[in-house]
Amino acid sequence: MSVSVISIPAGETESWLLNRHYAKRRCPISYAFGAYRGAELIGVVTYGTPASAPLRGGVCGPEWADKVLELNRLCCENSKNVASTLVGRSLRLLPRPSVVVSYADTAQGHVGYIYQATNFLYTGLSAKRTDWKIKGREHLHGATVADESRGQQNRAEWMRAKYGNDFYLENRPRKHRYVFACGSRKQRADIVMALRYPVEAYPKGESRHGDVSGEVKSQMILL
Repeated sequence: MSVSVISIPAGETESWLLNRHYAKRRCPISYAFGAYRGAELIGVVTYGTPASAPLRGGVCGPEWADKVLELNRLCCENSKNVASTLVGRSLRLLPRPSVVVSYADTAQGHVGYIYQATNFLYTGLSAKRTDWKIKGREHLHGATVADESRGQQNRAEWMRAKYGNDFYLENRPRKHRYVFACGSRKQRADIVMALRYPVEAYPKGESRHGDVSGEVKSQMILL
């Protein structure tokens, strides 16, 4: 049976993101799309505006910053072509023009073959960064730990005062960064011309599939 890709409510993605995606956390969602086989939801992809202003302006400069979206979650069954179909068709449903950036997490054994199959441009590895960690709570995402100190004048000092030596910094694994230009032929050319990262050859290597066996709840739809 063929696969259909349609826009879905952000709430429809929640059980997929919390139960099946490796990050196990919510993310900002501006646009959400689902892959359906008949009336069965078999995968979701979400796009959101990156919270980081330097990231938005760093892709193609300030003139394109308000057009930047991040493909921030992709989770689907491990069947042939489902992921590439979901990503490829969802890109066509986004507002135009849009500059889409996405990352393949090397720490999860991801290379980004889905992005290569859907003609993203590869722009190298992300910058070296550190994540905030708390001993005994290493399962928490660095952003989740950092959120605890939101609103404090000196957030790092506040965390050290609260947790002492249990608070520490850990080098963040670098990620493969991919960029896709959505729009007319001229808009796509303008986006590529404005790109602030050099376009590089696609990386290769062994890629690891995630565990997508977690329970999901989905409303049935009529197609």
